[in-house]
Amino acid sequence: MVETGARKWIVTITVILAALLELIDVTIVNVSIPQIMGNLGATLDEVGWVVTSYTVANVVILPMSGWIGNKFGRKQYFLFSIVAFVIASFFCGHAHTLTELVVFRILQGLAGGGLLSPAQAILIESWPPAEIGMATALFGLGAVFGPTVGPTIGGFITDHFSWPWIFYVNIPVGAIAVFLVTTFIRDTPPTSRGDKIDWWGIVFLAVAIGSLQVVLERGESEDWFHTTYIVLLTVSAFLFIISFIWRELRIEYPVVNFGILQHRSFAIGMFTSFMLGFAMYVSVFVFPVFCQTILGFSALQTGEILFPGGIATICMMPFVGTMLKRGVPAQLLSTAGMILFFVFSYLMASSNIFSGTENFFWPLVVRGIGMSLLFVPLTTLAVQDLRGKEIGQGTGLNNMMRQLGGSFGIAISTVFLNSRIAQHRNMLIDHISNYNDAFTQKYNIIYNGFLAKGFSINVAKEMALKAIDGNMMKQTLLLSYNDVYLFVGTFLLCCIPFLYLQKFKKRPASPTLGH
Repeated sequence: MVETGARKWIVTITVILAALLELIDVTIVNVSIPQIMGNLGATLDEVGWVVTSYTVANVVILPMSGWIGNKFGRKQYFLFSIVAFVIASFFCGHAHTLTELVVFRILQGLAGGGLLSPAQAILIESWPPAEIGMATALFGLGAVFGPTVGPTIGGFITDHFSWPWIFYVNIPVGAIAVFLVTTFIRDTPPTSRGDKIDWWGIVFLAVAIGSLQVVLERGESEDWFHTTYIVLLTVSAFLFIISFIWRELRIEYPVVNFGILQHRSFAIGMFTSFMLGFAMYVSVFVFPVFCQTILGFSALQTGEILFPGGIATICMMPFVGTMLKRGVPAQLLSTAGMILFFVFSYLMASSNIFSGTENFFWPLVVRGIGMSLLFVPLTTLAVQDLRGKEIGQGTGLNNMMRQLGGSFGIAISTVFLNSRIAQHRNMLIDHISNYNDAFTQKYNIIYNGFLAKGFSINVAKEMALKAIDGNMMKQTLLLSYNDVYLFVGTFLLCCIPFLYLQKFKKRPASPTLGH
């Protein structure tokens, strides 16, 4: 039901607030990993499951979220997800072992997967069809801003309190969201109460997406297909994806209605959402590692550097919504966003080991503007032809593809990064030779410096070589990270033609139910 006046804005704030619980939690934990390791006595490899378990559970539930909302009522499912998320957050903070934390992160991820699609669906229902671009823009504030500010919030909480508070902070926010949902959001009766439940479809989907996500999350650290369980999960993902698609095309009440892929804009929109997730999550993943590994910034400093880009996104979202409302084609706005993201990538690829915090201000602002020009138009293009019950299904799949795009992007960029590290190191090693005047001059300066400090000749030689190796490794990492930025920026630039395969409407048709 379309809302008016103050109630429309209260509903808008409510759903964005609830969605931010999940969106921020995607990245807020990352900066607290060292503290969690020390407190729970876990290795880096073991504590990685704290992140992996949440992401896997989240992605598994996303494609089913539309079906669950139709089955039990969108408001009811949304409210249940908020309560479950808050309870799981409480127990995450109270975890005394790594196993407990991973189990409760799984529950938190399952609940978080039920926040995004119902939130966007409620929002779109509450706004007039003519203002759907603005509604999507406002929701996009959280979708882009949440993962960006997550590290900032996580770094501040970890530095000033302790790691359990990154979970406890969800409790008061969730309580406010529960009150607002209960008070202001209207009941949405189930639309498929009499439909049979496709239990086998649910099992096939959970195993398929869960296996794929674990492979993407853990493949690099487990040396990919040299590890038995990664091979088994890869085979499992392939077989169960085929089985799931086969079953869903043959039954009357599927968990995921693949019939919506007959809409060309949505089918292409699945890919554009994938590439958006690819670019967005890779840039958020690479930048903190780059700053902390090469430039020596703290987690809090890194988060603070990211903040202006998030502010730029906030400022631009209403403008983008207004442009869509006035009839500016979504394809043109998305094209501008992709070009700006490439500009950001190019500027970042020009970084050096002397870059300071001030050098990243404008590149990240450019990225923030580019993301705002991508999220809203791409989502609008994807859902423009969906109607009725198709909306819940479509938005769930759309969110899943964005998340999978991020997982694929991080996995691919990590492999690409390691290959570039090997190539650049081999290239730089070729320059370490007594016949290279630059090397000889650098070596003698360092060697004589150690001799002047009183070290013996042999020790001075060894320390000089180690210092040069350390400098070479830092230069290797710098060149490799610069290559990753150019890689992801070029990838997004090459995707521009896909935008123009979607229906070109001045005023995209607005769905009557929402994502």
